[in-house]
Amino acid sequence: MCGIAGTFQPDPSRRAAGRHTAEGMAGLIVHRGPDAGGFLVDGPVAMASRRLAIIDLSEAGHQPLYSEDGSVGLVYNGELYNFQALRRELAARGHRFRSATDTEVIVHAYEEFGPDCVRHFNGMFAFAIWDRRAGTLFLARDRFGVKPLYYTRVDGALAIASEVKAFLALPAFRVALDPEALVEYLTFQNILSDRTLFEGVRLLPPGSTLTVLPDGSAHAERYWTFQFHPGADRGERYYVEGVRDRFEEAVRRQLMSDVPVGSYLSGGMDSGSICAVASRQIPHLHTFTGGFHVSGVPGVEGDETLADERAAAESMAVAMGTEHYQLLVQPGDISRVMPRLIWHLEDLRVGSSYHNYAVARLASRFVKVVLSGAGGDELFAGYPWRYRHAAGARTKDEFQRRYAAFWSILLTDVEKPGFFAGSLAAVAQGFSAAEAVGDVLVGATAEDPLDLALTFEARTYLQGLFIVEDKLSMAHSLESRVPFLDNDLVDFACAIPSHYKIKNGTSKYVLRRAMQGLIPDHILSARKQGFAPPEDAWYRREALPYLRDVILAPRSLERGYFRPGALEQTIAEHAAGRRNHKKLLWSLLCLEWWNRIFVDGERPADAALNYARPGKSFVGAPDKP
Repeated sequence: MCGIAGTFQPDPSRRAAGRHTAEGMAGLIVHRGPDAGGFLVDGPVAMASRRLAIIDLSEAGHQPLYSEDGSVGLVYNGELYNFQALRRELAARGHRFRSATDTEVIVHAYEEFGPDCVRHFNGMFAFAIWDRRAGTLFLARDRFGVKPLYYTRVDGALAIASEVKAFLALPAFRVALDPEALVEYLTFQNILSDRTLFEGVRLLPPGSTLTVLPDGSAHAERYWTFQFHPGADRGERYYVEGVRDRFEEAVRRQLMSDVPVGSYLSGGMDSGSICAVASRQIPHLHTFTGGFHVSGVPGVEGDETLADERAAAESMAVAMGTEHYQLLVQPGDISRVMPRLIWHLEDLRVGSSYHNYAVARLASRFVKVVLSGAGGDELFAGYPWRYRHAAGARTKDEFQRRYAAFWSILLTDVEKPGFFAGSLAAVAQGFSAAEAVGDVLVGATAEDPLDLALTFEARTYLQGLFIVEDKLSMAHSLESRVPFLDNDLVDFACAIPSHYKIKNGTSKYVLRRAMQGLIPDHILSARKQGFAPPEDAWYRREALPYLRDVILAPRSLERGYFRPGALEQTIAEHAAGRRNHKKLLWSLLCLEWWNRIFVDGERPADAALNYARPGKSFVGAPDKP
């Protein structure tokens, strides 16, 4: 796991500062790879890598890595879980290896298969390959979007990075808010397109490549995307056994590491199943969970009073014999963590995440790799209350209208023009949530409403979860792996008929059947809770003064994004319990801190602000082979 950054400058007269710029970019993401670093500087290319050493900890694994003749150079972030089989195949074809890393496998796979190499990889990755002979830079991102890769054009150059903040080192880069992205974010609490809140900065879509030609022009290609489209029904037993076999193999595959591996462990089925398999391979597996202060939180059975799952996680830890650690998240933690959280998160997505940041920090004290249960719900239909909004849709257009209405979880198309101010109100007026949902579903072949819903959520919500997972784990130099997003398991899950995913009112039915015997029955039959704090209550009580202080601060109102009366009404309605605006309030809080940090330049005290200095932050890696 690493961080990568750099530029492709087609104009020879502008290349002199290439290495210095790459140093600055890498210095801002040093948390992604504190173990080592190196440069690839050649012609139009100036790339840097920060390494978090996981496989082959020797200097042979330092990046960049090159082909035998030096014509292909690579900087890379991620892990290939099938690299050993690929290595054997490539060695049989005559390729010679100088390290035991998966990184070098990518280099030789590109030599052998060209851009189609990505179709041979089972893992999470974002990488850049400099092909000296062709004069091209080849960029790629994994199928599912587990690892991010951003790009922008500045002063005639194409710049890339694992995190947007690396672009702050570019002298000509200026932070400005993208109004269309903001409207999209405050509709879905996510950005469904390739935009980001940073104007001019794009996120390479999952399952995509971008080839930069010698003249600086770029050609994008999508090589994979989620398609939930079942074939002929092969019977319940076939799917139950198939899920179990592929799941256990996926977990075992992702335990490969030369450093300690642990796992998150909530009180739920997904992380519990991962730990059950992993603990058989790793004695005294380290496990981690977070809980919430719920004393005094009002509610009824199934409400926010059940947000704290520490007791259930502890019971599973005892049953599996893991070495278990936990922490308590309290309302006051929000104000303490926000500046650091937003500095690292930067690309705002999905729901609240300060608790994820805290648990990742806890895990990083004990291990360097942690397994996460993300993806189980999106593959196996874990959100039945969502799918009901699409049930009965007879056409794709009808589905789009229904699901757009449901997923407008912050502001509807009707509400937005009256919430935004100035020119943003006009942008909001021209935005259609249904059209945005339709754009996501271009090429979707599913006909069943549940399969369409799963396709949409895997292409959007899951992508948002991975952005958060990556940023907040790497903030603590921690690699997070997601066994549910294994190629073989995903391909199998996408072909399971929907009536085995929700059966007799039971969500994730086939997964529950497959996990029988791995974890206790009472966990398999428990209702889904999710790792989420009791914010409805907190935002009406302990955290309310902080929300008011930030969202209604003079500097916030002076930005002119929103009508002050709309902001005041939102807070007042939530405080009085008339409407639950917890998701909107969280997003407004994040947005104001995003402006303070990236627009105003108000950095948190521990932000990586010093540009890397050769000989200190980086170890010796050659500019060229």
